[in-house]
Amino acid sequence: MMSQLKIVTVEEAVSIVKSNDRVFFQGAAMTPNLLIDALSERYLELNNVQIIQIHTHGIAKYTHYPYCESFRLNSCFVGENVRAGVDTNTGDYIPIFLSEIHWLFRRNIFPLDVAFIQVSPPDVHGYCSLGVSVDITLPAVQNAKTVIALINPQVPRTHGDGIIHVSHINYMVEVNTPIHISKLEKPTIIETTIGRHVAELVEDGATLQMGIGNIPNAVLNNLNNHRRLGIHTEMFSDGILPLVEQGVITGEEKEIKRGKIVACFAMGTQKLYDFIDDNPIVHFKEASYTNDTAIIRQNPKVTAINSAIEIDLTGQVCADSIGPYQYSGVGGQMDFIRGASLSKNGKPIIAMPSITTKGISKITPFLKQGASVTTTRAHVHYVVTEYGVVNLFGKSLEARAKALIAIAHPEHRESLERSAKERFNI
Repeated sequence: MMSQLKIVTVEEAVSIVKSNDRVFFQGAAMTPNLLIDALSERYLELNNVQIIQIHTHGIAKYTHYPYCESFRLNSCFVGENVRAGVDTNTGDYIPIFLSEIHWLFRRNIFPLDVAFIQVSPPDVHGYCSLGVSVDITLPAVQNAKTVIALINPQVPRTHGDGIIHVSHINYMVEVNTPIHISKLEKPTIIETTIGRHVAELVEDGATLQMGIGNIPNAVLNNLNNHRRLGIHTEMFSDGILPLVEQGVITGEEKEIKRGKIVACFAMGTQKLYDFIDDNPIVHFKEASYTNDTAIIRQNPKVTAINSAIEIDLTGQVCADSIGPYQYSGVGGQMDFIRGASLSKNGKPIIAMPSITTKGISKITPFLKQGASVTTTRAHVHYVVTEYGVVNLFGKSLEARAKALIAIAHPEHRESLERSAKERFNI
């Protein structure tokens, strides 16, 4: 089979890209760095190559000088490797829900000339797997004029919709290297405390969505005594593995894909990828499915666990910028916050430490100047810090302020009370 495929060198593959092309990069653990780096090295030959992606791993040369003079990033999420580029104008950010990025390709708003991806070798029927990053990759592949793929036997073969026939791949480069791994950090005492508070909100039979970070994993560490939990999420990591092994996660009460773990991407250790590989209980779907509020809400007791950079006294949540500095992206927070609130007995949760590592309160009188509102105050229900849990749903502005001050860090409560008094005439 491989001898019949369109196998080329990496240099031949990236030579397909021309000036003024728009190129898509697959992301997360599946980032095709060999192709990306080789393309970046052509900066002297190219002009105005547009890059679109969500969250890649590895060094993003195309945002660094001198490469950035030939490449322009428009990212739908801002990860650590492109943050400096986006905030110094060698790249830019597109505020957009993860559930709606596919329309950029399918509605030809952003026509794609080339897609760079990484896939498993084809099976006996000629189908390759997109591995653990189906998210917006599937619609990108379906709509790109030219698809260039790294063929890698270390890519897990995943069940679900993330398959592509070799006939839809124009050029292939053979590699045999590990995909990106991400090890779980040990939660801090504060994160562990927050995890316990959130775990107390999780009911047996709930369907879980976990955002990225230590707090969602700290929650998972405290769910050992729960029963019949399900997973419908945009991403997951190693934290679910012990709960699957212990029979806590069964998915038996889900309405959508009962018994299946549903996600659009995963990021973790090799142990996680080994668990996912050819595992029929794990279904990878594109983000337009996993993050569709109409689908999310059909599952019972959807418990969406997300975090925030800051939240003001009325409940406005900023989760993607620090003032005007773009830190991450809108992602799927609103998709799942809304989906959980519409789910029968669902619980949308914003969980965060009460202060930053520098001791600054994350509960503030006002969001910083230039900060984005990721989740509106009308959408916020549960807010959790290490000092407790409050439910803002149905509360007035004054009542919200009092509730949030009660879970703020003690050193900041007095100043917050003064601000609330001035703002709400308490």
